[in-house]
Amino acid sequence: MLLIPAIDLKDGSCVRLKRGDMNDATVFSEDPAAMARHWVTLGARRLHLVDLNGAFAGKPRNEAAIRAILREVGSEIPVQLGGGIRDLDTIERFLDEGLSYVIIGTAAVKNPGFLHDACGAFPGQIMVGLDARDGKVATDGWSKLTGHEVVDLARKFEGYGVEAIVYTDIGRDGMLSGINIEATVLLARAVSVPVFASGGLSNLADIDALCGVEHEGIEGVICGRAIYTGDLDFKAGQDQADAWSEGT
Repeated sequence: MLLIPAIDLKDGSCVRLKRGDMNDATVFSEDPAAMARHWVTLGARRLHLVDLNGAFAGKPRNEAAIRAILREVGSEIPVQLGGGIRDLDTIERFLDEGLSYVIIGTAAVKNPGFLHDACGAFPGQIMVGLDARDGKVATDGWSKLTGHEVVDLARKFEGYGVEAIVYTDIGRDGMLSGINIEATVLLARAVSVPVFASGGLSNLADIDALCGVEHEGIEGVICGRAIYTGDLDFKAGQDQADAWSEGT
């Protein structure tokens, strides 16, 4: 089980939101590259970046911060990015600059043909982000709820050739209320590509719960507010997950 620190970017700073509300942001660092180095130093094996402004604007808005992070750690561990990526040229530019994976969310739902083209043009480097509330997928920085069922879209996008799925329970994100294990397992069982859990991770008990269902196809978990507030010690969490793996 891979614990993946999230670096959410808003106006050039590293922040955390509650339930995706841009008006409810807590700034944890004004130097995202230094924050990236901090997590790598603690043993992070992958980083998850989100351009929050980009998610709402429909195009990248924090490119300077993203480039700084890639210069700092991109040659050492894989870095994945989501938020506002809507065209192949943007994907190519980020990959050329050292990004390992691009996560397509809103554009995948609104324009499936774009996701299909991206998977064909950049095989093995395109992930899809499915953000949901009560099983229904949301778009546009979580501001719009669609009628699409998570599992239905996941199966469709798996057929396109996505590398993995990042599944976020919007209602739990940033709330330290625990991962939605049931919904994450339901999704993982429906597809054969890896699933990354997101939204609500709060403590070591959550990691134990996820490790207990890792065999269902859940490869990792995005770590957000809990590792910034200290509710979860990141290194202790990864060590605990590794101990589970060694014991199986």
